[in-house]
Amino acid sequence: MAWDRQRAGLVATADDHAVTPAELFFDLVFVYAITQVTALMATATAPVRMVGGMVVLALLWWCWCCFAWLGNVVRADSGALFGVLVTVMAVVLIVSFAVPEVFADEPGGLPAALLFVLCYGAVRVLHLVSYWVSAPGDAALRRTLRRTALVSVLPPLALLLTGSAYTGRTQLLLWLGAVAVDYGGIYVTGSSGWRVNSPGHFAERHGLIVIIALGESIVAMGVGVSGFPLTVAVLGAATAGLLLSASLWWLYFRRLGEAAEHRLAGLDGDDRTRFARDAYTFLHLPLVAGVVLCALGMKKVLQQVADTGHYGLAEPLHGVVAWSLTGGVGVYLLGAAALAWRSTGRPPRVLLAGGVCGVLAGPLVGLVPGLVALVALTAATVGLLTAHGRPGAPATAPAKAPAEA
Repeated sequence: MAWDRQRAGLVATADDHAVTPAELFFDLVFVYAITQVTALMATATAPVRMVGGMVVLALLWWCWCCFAWLGNVVRADSGALFGVLVTVMAVVLIVSFAVPEVFADEPGGLPAALLFVLCYGAVRVLHLVSYWVSAPGDAALRRTLRRTALVSVLPPLALLLTGSAYTGRTQLLLWLGAVAVDYGGIYVTGSSGWRVNSPGHFAERHGLIVIIALGESIVAMGVGVSGFPLTVAVLGAATAGLLLSASLWWLYFRRLGEAAEHRLAGLDGDDRTRFARDAYTFLHLPLVAGVVLCALGMKKVLQQVADTGHYGLAEPLHGVVAWSLTGGVGVYLLGAAALAWRSTGRPPRVLLAGGVCGVLAGPLVGLVPGLVALVALTAATVGLLTAHGRPGAPATAPAKAPAEA
């Protein structure tokens, strides 16, 4: 069986493995995919469409995570795996094209929802096959791969395929069920067999995807002002938006990332796998989702400030978009709090309080001008993070960790 891996030219990773240029190249297609999720929610700013956007993001996240795990045990730039990565990039690019129409297919062309599901299934199958070839002598991993295929791949694909035949709430509910089964299936299959060979590589990969999400928030602001003249108000709104993104960057890369990586490196075996699953695969999703939601709100603020022909500076955000501005930051802070708690064993009360306030503050955004809401949110976020990072505040440095349960 070792011949399989040798023929494929696959190279196992070591503890000092670092992110390869091939993985950076692979991430490029997900930059576009994330921008498409924002576009999907922006086309119909209703609560149902917002939930749908988060469902699509969760499925895209799973595609990315699959190969983040695989690239930690086999070099992504080695042999046949690089060819697989390029193939997956092509498939995800097709998925990205389909994203804006998955819940409201335009007449003509291929059915977007079905195309999305078939491509998603292809990514999951390619991941399982690649993992199988990469571990010719690992009986535990191959048992886990079989369980994953039966519990966490086939049932969700059946629900997604069924949902693609419907529209509206029926499709959304079936796809929500698919996400729940897919994510829950990971717990059912257990952690035995999965490996994290290089904690540094694994942490860096997830840090890069956070950077991608934050970059999308900046791109969204640029899209919002595209085609409109620059004004003092536009420059002020863009500056406030950039400071908000920088604050979220500071929280992750100065307060959270190092503690999580330290904890990951201090564990081994199944304990390390469980922590990687919880802290990175699961708890990084709300970080990315929060940034995407907030990007939608920032895009709309910049558009209203720039489009003086249709909006005045006193115009507030409306509906679910108003919630997305503060709610996105709230989701991010709650995800950050959960990550810090899982890493250190201590609840970061400042982050938890800030997250709850952000999620609940949506109705207030609709009462003040959009520009004022963005500036106030930026100031509040900076103040909260200052309180979180001040001496004497609950730290996010790792506590001495007992063995994982």
